Amino acid sequence: MKLAVLVYEYPPKIVGGLGTYAAEITRKFVLMDNDVTIFTMNDDAGSLPTREIWRGIEIHRPQHIDISDSLPDVIAEDIKKWGRGIHLFAKIMTYNYLSASKLVNELIRKENIKYDLVVAHDWLSAMGGITVKKEIGLPFVFHVHSTEKGRTLGNGSEVVSNIELHGAMAADMIVTVSYAMKDELVSLGFPKDKIQVSYNGVDPQKYDPNAVTSEQIKKIRTLYGVKDDELMILFIGRLVGVKGVDKLIMAMPHILQKTPKAKLVIVGLGDLQEYLTNLVKATRMSDYVKFRFEFIPEEERILHYAACDVAVFPSHYEPFGIVVLEAMSMERPVVVGAAGVSGMREIVICCGEEQCGYHINPSNPADIAWGINSALENPEKRKWLGKNGRKRVLEEFSWDRIAEKTLELYEQIIKR
Repeated sequence: MKLAVLVYEYPPKIVGGLGTYAAEITRKFVLMDNDVTIFTMNDDAGSLPTREIWRGIEIHRPQHIDISDSLPDVIAEDIKKWGRGIHLFAKIMTYNYLSASKLVNELIRKENIKYDLVVAHDWLSAMGGITVKKEIGLPFVFHVHSTEKGRTLGNGSEVVSNIELHGAMAADMIVTVSYAMKDELVSLGFPKDKIQVSYNGVDPQKYDPNAVTSEQIKKIRTLYGVKDDELMILFIGRLVGVKGVDKLIMAMPHILQKTPKAKLVIVGLGDLQEYLTNLVKATRMSDYVKFRFEFIPEEERILHYAACDVAVFPSHYEPFGIVVLEAMSMERPVVVGAAGVSGMREIVICCGEEQCGYHINPSNPADIAWGINSALENPEKRKWLGKNGRKRVLEEFSWDRIAEKTLELYEQIIKR
């Protein structure tokens, strides 16, 4: 197959799980003898190459032009309320239409390149995918990794929600990341018969606990003041309301009652940084909660998983959660939010012989504490949960397996 893929983030521009997903799965597509052309955002300075070959993948990054001053007269009120965010919306629009124009007018019509499919990820690239389908009739696959209503717990932009729904209606197939997410899409009016599920994955060779030395682990733990006889609880992710980090901090007094030698390490960036810092002070948890307000690279993330005793992701809304797979692949027990839309509920087995973690109510600090204390109960249990987690990753969530499933779905559209 020859695929044209529109995705907002792609190496070296990685913002979150979408960029990781796109980089890993497209690489697997190429290794499986498919041809991939990526259309993605340039960086803020426009300094990345506009056309290059990387790891066998052709990448196009249009140069930005600032159209933000021309937008207020033609865009909806809820976009105007974004304030400085109007510049981001302007960049996204420009990226979509410049990418669609380059694909249609240059690569297809001028260079006579034949593509089998156009693929777009989330609303960030939906406008480009819709445009390409309308212009040349290429089959269009729309990947939905999350929704505006879900990400904002119902307080998001109607414009963005409408772009998502328009992409769904125009697409020949909608691919989403979990069955929980499929149910949400159906509830939002997405056509049920178009929706297919294909999970995200992880590279178990990269996320391998045996590849990390005890010296590397000690260095990470020392960085946060975690002693040899203490237990390290780890959260890595965006510091926004939907991730439930505030409730995790509120759980610490409950955790310490049963596990007095526990320390919580929180790594990430987000709007809640000041609020979370004040919350730790207000709850007098400064000795037990350590922050690192940074986006750390993958190599360092792997070391953090290796250094922790349990990884906790108490999200209120998490369509999938690649971080959970990463921790499981590193043989760490996991505690995950399992209320509402939660793909993590499908990933993590919470009971029986194959148990690898615990499901908790992310709105209830006492329940979060119960899950964490249960996972930390004794070293043998932690090891058993971790082994089961890696076994599950190897059997169900390798990128090879995920890429094969996704290509099978694409082939259905081409044959149709």
